[in-house]
Amino acid sequence: MTKKYDIGLIGLAVMGENLVLNMAGKGFTVAVYNRTVSKVDEFLERHADQAAIGGAHSMAELAAMLATPRKIMLMVKAGKPVDGMIEDLLPHLESGDIIIDGGNSFFEDTIRRAQYLQGKGIRFIGAGVSGGEEGALKGPSLMPGGDHSAYQAVAPIFTRIAAQVQGQPCCAYVGPDGAGHYVKMVHNGIEYGDMQLISEAYYIMKKLLGLTAQEMHEVFSLWNQGELDSYLIEITRDIFTKRDEATGLPLVEVILDKAGQKGTGKWTSQSALELGVPTPTITEAVFARCMSSYKAERVAAAAVLTGPDKAFSGDKQVFIQAIHDALYASKICSYAQGFALLKAASEEYGWRLNFGEIALLWRGGCIIRARFLDRIKAAYDQDGDLANLLISPFFNAVLAKAQDNWRLVVKTCKEMGVPTPAFSASLDYYDSYRQAVLPANLIQAQRDYFGAHTYERVDGPGVFHTEWLK
Repeated sequence: MTKKYDIGLIGLAVMGENLVLNMAGKGFTVAVYNRTVSKVDEFLERHADQAAIGGAHSMAELAAMLATPRKIMLMVKAGKPVDGMIEDLLPHLESGDIIIDGGNSFFEDTIRRAQYLQGKGIRFIGAGVSGGEEGALKGPSLMPGGDHSAYQAVAPIFTRIAAQVQGQPCCAYVGPDGAGHYVKMVHNGIEYGDMQLISEAYYIMKKLLGLTAQEMHEVFSLWNQGELDSYLIEITRDIFTKRDEATGLPLVEVILDKAGQKGTGKWTSQSALELGVPTPTITEAVFARCMSSYKAERVAAAAVLTGPDKAFSGDKQVFIQAIHDALYASKICSYAQGFALLKAASEEYGWRLNFGEIALLWRGGCIIRARFLDRIKAAYDQDGDLANLLISPFFNAVLAKAQDNWRLVVKTCKEMGVPTPAFSASLDYYDSYRQAVLPANLIQAQRDYFGAHTYERVDGPGVFHTEWLK
């Protein structure tokens, strides 16, 4: 009798290929399939030494190669391709089989698919996978949600292939239906904020302080040894050492300033708006990428719009430390906004998310891994009902210590006309959250004036309306 394979994977783009190699390297047998069948043969030829990998030339052949209950992971483009692949698979599956969507699917699609497949007796997992090509090969962060019994069936594989930090896998069951993909979406939103904040720190050092790429490499190298230690700081450090072969210039200086996006940051902001959760750092990061795409308009505007024409005259080393503090404080705000959104979504969708455990999932293998994720776990261990990370003792103390430098950086950039949308939004978030009274009372008066929308009073319960013109 032919031995059956442990798991099947469909979609042999780079992420899919590397996950297969990761699984095979950890002792699991994997059957692979790709809609363009020639890619299966090419992949097998390139990895002929991997006896643990087998290829299928059809859905039926793939299903026949797998041990039951079948476990099939889809690594295909989000949206209609996932729905199409599911429909093609269904005739070849039996009740209790498992489909895993490992792409960047929108969480509402995952909820819909989970309900649809449940009606057909198929168990479904929507798994967030973070870490890029290297993570997929060496150990990603995995955020699986969906059918719990299905997760228990795939857990021996997932927990082995995931990144390992202090002997713990960066993988755990997140929650039902779309919870896994929602957590991955918020991860990506925080990632947007983090990347924008780092790019603003770079821009300030370049624009105001005139630092060279080599000098910024040294700054980021130092930062990565301390409290800012993270994957994104680490790769930024390395980016500054790369030279363009054609010009001899630092490569970063010849890359056009137009940032792309695949939509997950936008989804995070849209969900935040729907749930009424302020995420200004993340949303400004999305808008900053949108602004970057207006390259031709910005070039034309630069010739006609005026601004301050000043040179920095302070102590560069002192200001570099101020940028460090502003970046650290702003990063905390970005994570605080992401976890506040997770809290609201958990309540809205009944997911009962474990926020401390989610922080541990992000300690390795993923793009936003950072040293202070352990501090986030500790904050939720101390107070499981924590309203916002900003008020936890550790982060409260960090922000109190950093805020003078944070304000100095934002103030200096405003005076000198250097845009810092994410730094500014983060500071405004902090200042708004710490105010017992905000100017929304005037907004509510205006709403009642022109639309009779009513208002509440500070001196007693009830709902009121005023005839303002009397």
